[in-house]
Amino acid sequence: MTEMDCLVVYVPDESVPAVLEALDSAGAGRIGNYSQCAFLSRGTGHFTPNEGAAPTQGTVGEVEQTSETRLETRYPRQLKDEVLAAMARVHPYEVPAFMTFPINPPGAGFDDEGRPVSN
Repeated sequence: MTEMDCLVVYVPDESVPAVLEALDSAGAGRIGNYSQCAFLSRGTGHFTPNEGAAPTQGTVGEVEQTSETRLETRYPRQLKDEVLAAMARVHPYEVPAFMTFPINPPGAGFDDEGRPVSN
């Protein structure tokens, strides 16, 4: 069974299609015969660019709030470097906010793609 990880990244709403395309090209978001599988939830990003920052949005020293999408997708663990590099290439922020973590295997009742199997 392929070991899988999850990527969560916060993306300005208008950049979501480009980030999904880049992640797909690196092998993320594929489940069975489906591609670009992700969960998207909208919210508000909040940050203050500090001295030395080169923000693509906002002004140094001022609080900024912007509409963002939390994008969650999975990828084979061995592709981590490629997936993160693809995300970083198209993400518009100077420092993208993201996290990765391992996904536990689904167990004996499911195949490698997550389909239930009958015993």
